[in-house]
Amino acid sequence: MCEHQPTILILEKPFGFVVIDKPSGLTSHDCVNRLRRVYSIKKVGHGGTLDPLVTGVLPIAIGNATRLISYLQGSKAYTGIIQLGASSNTDDIQGDIIKSKNWPIISHTNLNQLLDDFRGEILQKPPMFSSVHVKGERAYKKARRGEEFDITPKLITINKLKLINWSQNKGELIIDVDCSKGTYIRSLARDIGDKIGCGAYLKKLHRTKAFSFNENHSVLLPKKLEFYPENLKPKVLKPNNFLKHLPSFKLSSKEDLLSWRTGRKINFKTNPEGLIIPKADKNKDYVYDNKNILIFDNKSNILGIATLDESLTIKPKVVFNAIG
Repeated sequence: MCEHQPTILILEKPFGFVVIDKPSGLTSHDCVNRLRRVYSIKKVGHGGTLDPLVTGVLPIAIGNATRLISYLQGSKAYTGIIQLGASSNTDDIQGDIIKSKNWPIISHTNLNQLLDDFRGEILQKPPMFSSVHVKGERAYKKARRGEEFDITPKLITINKLKLINWSQNKGELIIDVDCSKGTYIRSLARDIGDKIGCGAYLKKLHRTKAFSFNENHSVLLPKKLEFYPENLKPKVLKPNNFLKHLPSFKLSSKEDLLSWRTGRKINFKTNPEGLIIPKADKNKDYVYDNKNILIFDNKSNILGIATLDESLTIKPKVVFNAIG
């Protein structure tokens, strides 16, 4: 058999995503390390950090799927409990209470109207105890040393902010939030408390969605074991269903497959109908210039990611099972 036989695709196994229902008390990296042991593979990475006390949907890429994390797209969603009447230095329950004040009597209707100020595009200042960079250093490191500094607010989008429940006696409000990447629910809690005038902090948080992954995809984190038989390993989900926002193209000829694996450009002017455009873009004037495009073989195996220009030329960007 020819050494460079292009029709055989050998991907590192396993390859795909495992969605963990992250328990409280563990870091996202703890979950990554657990799955490294489960699958006996080093190449494992998560798709978005959750604080240790936060629970819920944590997508974890296994094998070469780690190279697809940056191409995931979509908002994130949470259910959170906000405690009025106190402010903490971390904006959540883990921090020290720095001031407290009785919350006012406020109706469910008035509280919901107040939340209008936080719906849509807003400027949000990240917490002082956060991983954002301030003059080349993580903010939380400066905060731990007691330094005084300011953080520049960032434009974020709150797609949905629903008031699920309001307890006047407890001063607790439960909210559902769907938001853009980079949103801090801790900051949202803090700012809602400031708007009401009594302070607030995030008491509890559960993530229900990350990108295209939701709770229906999630499984419990495997227990610590010395050896993991196949029946105890969570099912690895194919990446295909979570990258549907990308246009795609199938390479079928041996010549194109060999070109792909050797990193050469491919022009498909003779077969433009092979391009599959996402449903969301069907009714738009499609612009090809520098579009990321998903490349498949005839068996719907993902071969990698390319860029696509207006001349209908595919330029390999991420190539799985490359030659040379």
